[in-house]
Amino acid sequence: MSRYRLEPMSQDDVSEVARVERRCFSNPWPSAAYRRELRLPDQNYYLVIRQPSADGAVPDNGDPAGRQHANGHGHGRLGALPRLRLPPFGRGHRGPKTGSAGPVVGFAGMWHLYDEAHITTIGVDPAHRGHGLGEWLLAELVTEAIARGAGWLTLEVRVSNVTAQRLYSKYGFTVKGTRHAYYSDDNEDAYVMWSPSLRESANLHRFAALRRAIHARVQAAADADPGADPGAESHRLHPFGVELAAER
Repeated sequence: MSRYRLEPMSQDDVSEVARVERRCFSNPWPSAAYRRELRLPDQNYYLVIRQPSADGAVPDNGDPAGRQHANGHGHGRLGALPRLRLPPFGRGHRGPKTGSAGPVVGFAGMWHLYDEAHITTIGVDPAHRGHGLGEWLLAELVTEAIARGAGWLTLEVRVSNVTAQRLYSKYGFTVKGTRHAYYSDDNEDAYVMWSPSLRESANLHRFAALRRAIHARVQAAADADPGADPGAESHRLHPFGVELAAER
């Protein structure tokens, strides 16, 4: 049994997400922004990582033939490539939440419009860093972008945030431009990074391999050490660029 599970973010999760966000970042989004985004599931996609409740209850992961989007659509491109399917790792059913649900410990989101998906946020509670949860969230956003038929993923990242840039480079993102004075708190520039094509077979297999690897890492870390590692990563694209709350 995994120590964590992944679910779509719901309106009921917003207050918990706000709590985690305040622990991670000095300039959190207002709760109203999340509530607005969640009302448009065709355009926006948000996830939470939840720690199982104290009684160990974790829903049946089911869904072996392909995920359903929050908007009810099928699995899209990955569903048409059986070799790239992965067993759902710690993913609960998407029905109503029960009182036994554990706390939210991480969250992520993206926008999707026409051919492009834009990662907006990734955050992990400081008490749950060191298990690869930030990368797990990134891998699931890439998977969802592919499933929705997006051709590309993009994001902004602080020019000083070399650690975050390395993570995105691992997934094939490259710098395509600079937004000057992008961050309002200190007027720092942001690099604009783009993924490789989400439709080329070689890239799909690369993403699938990375996803398998991070699933294995999260599982192994949870099995080996149920405690926290304060020296780990947490990523944030805020307002739409990556910040790292704690670097290795």
